[in-house]
Amino acid sequence: MLKPVWNFIKRHKKKFIVAGVCIGGVYVLGKYAQKKIRDMQEREAAEYIAQARRQYHFESNQRTCNMTVLSMLPTLRDAIMQPLNSESLTALLKNRPSNKLEIWEDLKIISFTRSIVAVYSTCMLVVLLRIQLNVIGGYIYLDNTAISKNGTVPLAPPEVQQQYLSSIHHLLGEGLSELITVVKHAVQKILGSLSLKESLSLQDLEQFLQQIRQEVEKPTLHRTNSLKSVSPLCCYMMPDEENALRPQACGITEKDTTTAKLLNETRDLLESPDLSSVLSNSLNKGFSRLLDNMAEFFRPSNQDMRESNSSSSLSSVSLPLAKIIPIINGQINSLCSESPSYFVQDLLTMQQMKEFAANIYEAFSTPQQFEK
Repeated sequence: MLKPVWNFIKRHKKKFIVAGVCIGGVYVLGKYAQKKIRDMQEREAAEYIAQARRQYHFESNQRTCNMTVLSMLPTLRDAIMQPLNSESLTALLKNRPSNKLEIWEDLKIISFTRSIVAVYSTCMLVVLLRIQLNVIGGYIYLDNTAISKNGTVPLAPPEVQQQYLSSIHHLLGEGLSELITVVKHAVQKILGSLSLKESLSLQDLEQFLQQIRQEVEKPTLHRTNSLKSVSPLCCYMMPDEENALRPQACGITEKDTTTAKLLNETRDLLESPDLSSVLSNSLNKGFSRLLDNMAEFFRPSNQDMRESNSSSSLSSVSLPLAKIIPIINGQINSLCSESPSYFVQDLLTMQQMKEFAANIYEAFSTPQQFEK
């Protein structure tokens, strides 16, 4: 019985060997495939968890940024109103002084200047904080991951964070002072010769604001590098590279070097085309909101509408410049308000601003950035 079986096996020995090899290979390949699939599933799960963690950290960082902006608006408002104190001029006018006309002329320049500066500085504050907190947020995320924990020194220790974020004082100090000077000069040039009795419509105001913007945002040799398409407003947001760490010039520490690196990276972002686009659109929204606020005072009365026998448009209403001055003078309280305002809300929820922030965070929260 066994001999015929044995003879059969001997005759088909090669076939049995090939079949065995095939079966064994299929088994090994199956096990290998199972391991690969399991590894891939584990890797995908780990990547999903890491991505979810990073997304949560990013969203938390944006909420922190929004709260920081709101908390700094009173400081910004005070920094604007102190050198542009129109309240002292209005107090003088109540006493019927002999130089009443001269005081009104000063009030005209100061009122327009401080509302325009409020739009510029609020937009720049939102943009700059969005950049800084997302740069720091990216480094903090790396410090909290296993990749950075392999080293002994964090990428952005608390001292560096504080030193880096303190650069915002340039915008609230020297940068703001220079901005006020430039805007005031532009207002004087465009509106200085305008009579207080001159009647202006909302469209007239829009044209004057556009002319002032062209003066303020005009590229100049001392503000921009001719080799780059840089926003002329960058100099108000961050000091020059050689002046950034002036107090530490006598003894640069490792932390100072790290801070300088962060400041240089921020400066590169400020000089990017994306920043120019975001800031330009923010300013467009800001000046549009300023005109919307003032439009409430240009609405035709019911009597005017009855006399014209039609729905009068805003363009048909004009006000003497002397009546417009108090209106625009008070706009700073709306533009730089820490309570939720339409203007600040427009800036914080702007889709382009969100995408800009996401790109920065993405760039600075990846291991490749650390390796550089």
